[in-house]
Amino acid sequence: MQTKIVVEAEIRPTEDEDKVKRAILNFIDPDKVEIMERGASKIIYAEAGSVKSLLKLHRALRLERVLDAARNALKRGVQDNRIVFHLHKQAAYMGRVSIVSGDVESPLGAIKFEVYYRDPGVFIDWIAPQTSKGKPLWEIDIED
Repeated sequence: MQTKIVVEAEIRPTEDEDKVKRAILNFIDPDKVEIMERGASKIIYAEAGSVKSLLKLHRALRLERVLDAARNALKRGVQDNRIVFHLHKQAAYMGRVSIVSGDVESPLGAIKFEVYYRDPGVFIDWIAPQTSKGKPLWEIDIED
């Protein structure tokens, strides 16, 4: 299975496209970014072919000490070889990690991340390892 990361966020009519794009780019270095029309909505779509594109998110989870919350959210989002999770759009714009359960908790809509990886458990262990007293119990390297 080929690694793939897809990130999407709706651009609401009151929002600035560049700000929504910045919110996404604060946490991923994608191979491509485009603005798409989906019905009456505009969507920013970003795609990458490597988990290393999420190194900004990897760092932010540690800096903000939210590894346990992230790990739990990621585990809940596992569906076969796919992991789905959402970030609060306004927090992401400010460079902060706030994992939400979807649009309900993010008034302007959430940023949706979909990670396709052959072993979701390994991905979760890499991006959000288990901790003890706030410190990661391990750090692993990951390959695509």
